[in-house]
Amino acid sequence: MIVCGKLCYFVSLNDLNPSMSNFLGEYEVTLDSKGRFMLPVGYKRQLGEAEGTRYILSRGFEKCLTLYTEGQWEKVASVVRRLNEFSAKARNFKRVFLNGATFIEPDAAGRILISKSMIEHAGLSKDIVFSAQMDKVELWDAETFRKEMSMSAEDLSDLANEVLGSDFLNPLDGQ
Repeated sequence: MIVCGKLCYFVSLNDLNPSMSNFLGEYEVTLDSKGRFMLPVGYKRQLGEAEGTRYILSRGFEKCLTLYTEGQWEKVASVVRRLNEFSAKARNFKRVFLNGATFIEPDAAGRILISKSMIEHAGLSKDIVFSAQMDKVELWDAETFRKEMSMSAEDLSDLANEVLGSDFLNPLDGQ
């Protein structure tokens, strides 16, 4: 926590919830012929004891997969649970978003198995990128990821201005 004068306090989210994830980094991993990969050492170092070793793997919004710790998934699930069941769009979103989401754990050798349907959804090949997104991780086919990330500095600046200068607030923030 940083104290700023007598009336102003800046509180880190980690001060409020020390087990909250703040994953950073990009790691290349290899998917074996059975659809398994090893968690990158750099990612494992960022996991706290409170995070555990059980994860939720789901389809990403783009052509990728999303890996959540149980704690982060619970925050997502709490928002999805509150969707209006009388809304056809909300029901459809839940159906599609939750389709294929599953609990996964590393095996005795530390490998995580991805189902064939999830591999197909994300178009994963042998080389995949493990891209940390602060509170979750995205798994991308390496070639697809490189294409997605090929943005000029000017385009990145414009995107930052549009997103950060607008009303694109995270609905999970503060929960």
